[in-house]
Amino acid sequence: MTEMSDQSISRRHFLRGEFLSSLKPEHKQLQQTDYLRPPWAVNNADFVENCTRCGDCILVCETNIIVKGEGDFPEIRFDKGECTFCQKCVLVCQQPIFRPLEEQPWAHKIEITSQCLSEKRVECRSCQDNCPTAAIRFRLQLGGVAKPILNLDSCNGCGACLSVCPTKAIKIINFEVNKNESI
Repeated sequence: MTEMSDQSISRRHFLRGEFLSSLKPEHKQLQQTDYLRPPWAVNNADFVENCTRCGDCILVCETNIIVKGEGDFPEIRFDKGECTFCQKCVLVCQQPIFRPLEEQPWAHKIEITSQCLSEKRVECRSCQDNCPTAAIRFRLQLGGVAKPILNLDSCNGCGACLSVCPTKAIKIINFEVNKNESI
């Protein structure tokens, strides 16, 4: 028997099939995607076509966030830590599956959802304490709890805030995909 989520869902969301996201593994729920390739990876079609699945990038990852994913292709799992952008995965790879290091590592940024403890009038700030770029700040509210303010220009998508959030209120979103799809 499967374990039921304690999260309530409205009838409308249930009928739209949004309950299916609760059946995904936790790392896919956190990342809001089925896979997340290493930083500087080319588009997914070229990555899958040219990656030999040798595992060299997995072995050199200093934070152990690159793991064998579906089809044994390398993917990122932020539930294990954060990306330090050490570039070792790019430098060790013999295949043409990475973009130049001068470019942005990826288009991923975070989003703070309504599950944030500040929405329930609980002080937390663990995301701010772990953000190396200070992309997450908290603004004091008169007569209330400080609310998170996100500076997307400062966010590098490293994932440092994901695993420390006690309510899993932070999601990582591919902004490049979302720009191309009108959501």
